Amino acid sequence: MAIVVVASNIFVQFPLSGQIGPLVLADVLTWGAFSYPIAFLITDLANRRYGPALARRVVFIGFTLAIASSIVFPPLLFQWGLIPFELEPGRIVRVAIASGVAFLIGQLLDVSVFNRLRQTSWWRAPVVGSIMGSIFDTAIFFSVAFAPAFLFVGPNEPFALEHAPLFGLFEPSVARWISWALGDLTVKLTIAVVALIPYRLISARWWPQPVPA
Repeated sequence: MAIVVVASNIFVQFPLSGQIGPLVLADVLTWGAFSYPIAFLITDLANRRYGPALARRVVFIGFTLAIASSIVFPPLLFQWGLIPFELEPGRIVRVAIASGVAFLIGQLLDVSVFNRLRQTSWWRAPVVGSIMGSIFDTAIFFSVAFAPAFLFVGPNEPFALEHAPLFGLFEPSVARWISWALGDLTVKLTIAVVALIPYRLISARWWPQPVPA
């Protein structure tokens, strides 16, 4: 979890290059969108193997690192010349708060949903938990980080609030952060389904496994 959270907070600084038809990927996605969903797989595996109590401890470790790495890495990446922009301190704090709160709520929801469904079909608990957690995680992070309603958390990012066609393709125009959120969520939901493969391969080695109280 530590590796995934720290890596994701680095990768999120780098837009995805390339183009699919008229869709410019850098307009809607960063590399962090592909690494971050692995956190749900880790939480689900910990829950399946050791139960919800330990899974929550793993989540709290990730929560601490999500805030710390969101504060530490953006300035360092700018100083090292790896990113061309420098966030003002107020923006860094706002993004860090958004990252930590979204991670905590999304992951704890995943733990709760997984635990309720653990006795059903093997795939239901991880996929439903990850999907529910991903939806809340995405909605909370992008709203707190960019929506004007959360100005009290920190200063707005003008570029995120600029209106542009949805995904850079469709009308009506929306704030850019909405396209970012929808692109991010699309990747998370896709990975939630694909992650059933490693989840099944790993958890099958433990089956049947008594779950601690």
